[in-house]
Amino acid sequence: MNKIYKLDNCSIKVSVEEGIIRLKSDKDLWVYLDIDVVSQTIKLIRLIKTDYNTEFGKPLKITDRSLMVEIWAHVYCDYFGLLIHRNTKIKWIQDIVLKGIERAEIIDCGERKLDSNRWVWDFLSNFKKPISWFLPKNISFKDLKR
Repeated sequence: MNKIYKLDNCSIKVSVEEGIIRLKSDKDLWVYLDIDVVSQTIKLIRLIKTDYNTEFGKPLKITDRSLMVEIWAHVYCDYFGLLIHRNTKIKWIQDIVLKGIERAEIIDCGERKLDSNRWVWDFLSNFKKPISWFLPKNISFKDLKR
């Protein structure tokens, strides 16, 4: 199931398969999260999980906290990668950073049986609150995404 959530004048693209949700780290997601990263992420996750439950007749077996941390990790790695790429003139560094950006742009969240690094996000979810304190604000204002 592919869906576009229209939230706060943003179009959030989500793809759902059994046991997996995918989001795209794009300008609309950045703008949406800039409003208030914690509450906006919770709102988005709950909508996705509700639709997932309707589509598959069972809940997605990923905690909200784990999804939050994974989404943030991808979005802010994408952001920092684009900042480094913009401000670095050394070609080989730019090439390495571009590979990281490509990986960060697709936010692939799978249940434990389908996602070998779910344990990382589950562990980091214990630190959701302090992680949220350090997330940069207004990343969409930097004009890194078109």
